[in-house]
Formats: sequence, structure tokens, C-alpha cells
Amino acid sequence: MEYGICNLAVVPLRAEPNERSEQVSQVLFGEAFEILEWQEHWVQIITAYDNYKGWIARLQVNPLGHIAYKQIKNGHVPQTHRAITQAWKKADNSVLYLPVGSSLVFLEGDRCKIGHETFTIVGEIGASTNIATTAKSFLNSPYLWGGRTHLGIDCSGFTQSVFKLHDIKIDRDASQQAKQGTEVTDLKTVKLGDLAFFENKDARIIHVGIMLDQKHIIHASGRVKIELFDEKGIYSEEQKRYTHKFCIMKRYF
Repeated sequence: MEYGICNLAVVPLRAEPNERSEQVSQVLFGEAFEILEWQEHWVQIITAYDNYKGWIARLQVNPLGHIAYKQIKNGHVPQTHRAITQAWKKADNSVLYLPVGSSLVFLEGDRCKIGHETFTIVGEIGASTNIATTAKSFLNSPYLWGGRTHLGIDCSGFTQSVFKLHDIKIDRDASQQAKQGTEVTDLKTVKLGDLAFFENKDARIIHVGIMLDQKHIIHASGRVKIELFDEKGIYSEEQKRYTHKFCIMKRYF
């Protein structure tokens, strides 16, 4: 087996080995992956964090040893909690602007190491206080299919990223997340952090959001926003209609 690690701020993960292919997710700084297939310009990978498959550009692959990969996959890795954190690259004194949830691998003091490269992290790395604070930090972030950052995020990337910052691991896609956790059958018992899932006319899970309380949900739809929720679904005061049909509620902690 061969392994790699992201040494750039963020790398698009594509469905197919083509620059025109859709972005299905993103690989963030410090995240490790297993290499499945090499092509001339592309590499198929599966991410260590959530076992998500996709293609990244060959020039964006930084090799990682087997032992280091296992340490990252099986250990607890500190991560950035701010929308943007500066990381100074020692080799050429250049700066990377790391998105929230970047992994600070092999961190010692304010320095993390990726292979032979050393990065100095500027500023505090402290965690958010609670799920609501973390979720609301994404307010007004634009919707971006496959996105995982404040600069662009999709609905399941939003829920996964918020949970990741609180050391709660869930899968990448809404349909996968809906198969995890414990079902909340009584909506009167909904609490902060429960995930609400929504379906299309074919009863397929297509959307997810985080409950703030029994009547309010924060989710990524056009942008990250807070809207009203009831047993029918999400009601948009902007559009004066229900925009998402409720399917199921799940709890993860």
C-alpha cells in the first residue's frame, strides 16, 4: 500500500480523473489518505478520516510513510478551529491559509511536521465552546457542492465539519449520516446537536441540518442560515414556503 498527506491548504476531491469532473469533497491540510490507483495526471485515493473515495491531481500528492499514516488514522490529531489559521512554511518562509478543521499532524508546541517540511502555526488553536457556537461560526458561508470550509460548504460537509471540531466522527454524505446515530422518534425531545434529514419525492435523503432547539435549524442551503423547523420540514420565511420535507431525526452524542 502507498499513502499520502495533504500539505496544501485545501485540495479538491473529484468524482473522476478530470479537471471538469465535479468536486465531491475536499482534502484539508494534514489529512492523510491511502493511494488506490495512479494515472498520468491523477491519483485515486481514499481518505483516512471518513473513507471517502475520489481523485486528486498527481502534482498535489505528498508521500507519507506507512507508520506515519497509521499514527494519524488511529490517533487523535489536533485541528484548527478558526475560519482561517496561518501556517508559515519554514523552508521558504511562505504562508498557507489553513481552513477550519485542518489537521496539525505531529504538533510540537506551535510547529507541525509533514515529512521534511515544518510549519509554524500562528495564533491560538483552542477549541470552540459548544456545538451552537461552532455551527453559527459558519453563518453566511456560501453553499458549495463538495465544500468543507467557511469559503464554501455543502449541507453534509457542514454537519460533518461541525461535529469533527467536537471530536464526533460521522460520514461524509447526508445519506450515510442518516444511517448512523440513534433515531429521535419524539420531536418534543429534540435537543441541540441532533441532525434532521430531509427527503425528495422519491423518499431519498438529500439534505441535512443541525437542530439548535425544537423549532430552529441551521443548515447549508444557498448559504448557511438559521430557519424554522417543524414536523413538516424546514420553513423559509424568505420564500414563505416549506423548502425541505422532513424524513428522520438522529442523535450522535
